Amino acid sequence: MGNGEFAGRNIKRTRKRQRWLRKKWKRKALNLKKKYDPLEGAPQASGIVLEKVVLEQKQPHSGLIKCVRVQLIKNGKVVTVFAPRDKAITFIDEHDTVVIAGLGGSQRGQMGSIPGVRYKVVSVNGVDLQSLRHGKKEKPKR
Repeated sequence: MGNGEFAGRNIKRTRKRQRWLRKKWKRKALNLKKKYDPLEGAPQASGIVLEKVVLEQKQPHSGLIKCVRVQLIKNGKVVTVFAPRDKAITFIDEHDTVVIAGLGGSQRGQMGSIPGVRYKVVSVNGVDLQSLRHGKKEKPKR
């Protein structure tokens, strides 16, 4: 394949074919995020807490990760959500309404040694989880 004076069409065609080898471009072209993402492309979503679960960390680390199973209100899908920081799990009870967001792992994935968990709890019953932890606000009684 030449790169001469009249090779523009060939170069353009090659570039077009090579796009499919780039992961980001392919996901965007096929709308894979909207198809398989439980949040359906949104940055945050709300859901109902079903149960509290404890997960073990992946191999080189040892420890128990405090998580909750949440059923999303918008589509009924069930996801495992991480309760970030110290004592955060104590402020989350079953049947609470929580707002979840992505954890921040690369390419919409998990972070570090947390197995298969891609989301974190942001607020509980309309109150920010961090302000609950620091004692600045109280969780509303239902």
